[in-house]
Amino acid sequence: MQIREHAEATPDKPAVIMYPSGTVVTFGEMEKRANQLAHLLRSHGLRDGDAVAILMENNEHYHAVMWAARRAGLYYVPINTPLTAAEAAYIIDNSAARAVVGSAAMGPILERLADHLPGGLPGLRLIATGLLDGWLPYPECVADQPDTPIADEIEGDLLQYSSGTTGRPKGIKRPLPHLPPAQAPGLMTALVSFWADPDGVYLSPAPLYHTAPSVWSMTFQAAGIPVVVMEKFDAEGALDAI
Repeated sequence: MQIREHAEATPDKPAVIMYPSGTVVTFGEMEKRANQLAHLLRSHGLRDGDAVAILMENNEHYHAVMWAARRAGLYYVPINTPLTAAEAAYIIDNSAARAVVGSAAMGPILERLADHLPGGLPGLRLIATGLLDGWLPYPECVADQPDTPIADEIEGDLLQYSSGTTGRPKGIKRPLPHLPPAQAPGLMTALVSFWADPDGVYLSPAPLYHTAPSVWSMTFQAAGIPVVVMEKFDAEGALDAI
């Protein structure tokens, strides 16, 4: 499951189009961003099987974080944005996340995480499109990182947490394949490539912290199909986007 071949063949083709802002991230830009972040994660000691927590609203950086984690052999852990600081901290602690990527929009929650983490915040903390004391501003913090692939690429995976309706949320952690991304099984990408129109566009109207939106949008990107991500769901806006 990769976007690299599309970044090389059609670098200017949109990988993500944010709606309604219209912000576009091309396949070439997505590849560069994912590589740079993967290098930063490696430089901070994250290795195969470690976890990266993501606490952001739908924005232009979400997919780059997930792709960076996937190619660095990491579990990426999307956290529901409506959760309280205590609830989000539980997932960060339970997943043993060694890095957290947040956003300025989630600043009030990020500021209170440390109050609920017995071992303190993870060592690597990034905040997108904003500033927060003790957090590295992203993407500025990766500007000096190489935009080429890391030398030891290996396939990572989603570590999704349940809604917690029968108690605390439970992590669904699948064993990693321990294979380079190009050799890892990609059944969903193969299916999408078979039945989806290569000139089509995929609309993702839901929050990317949910399993289906994150998995399917990455699957369509891996097939070279642009993904329109709604920044926030609105019924009339969805019809307009279609």
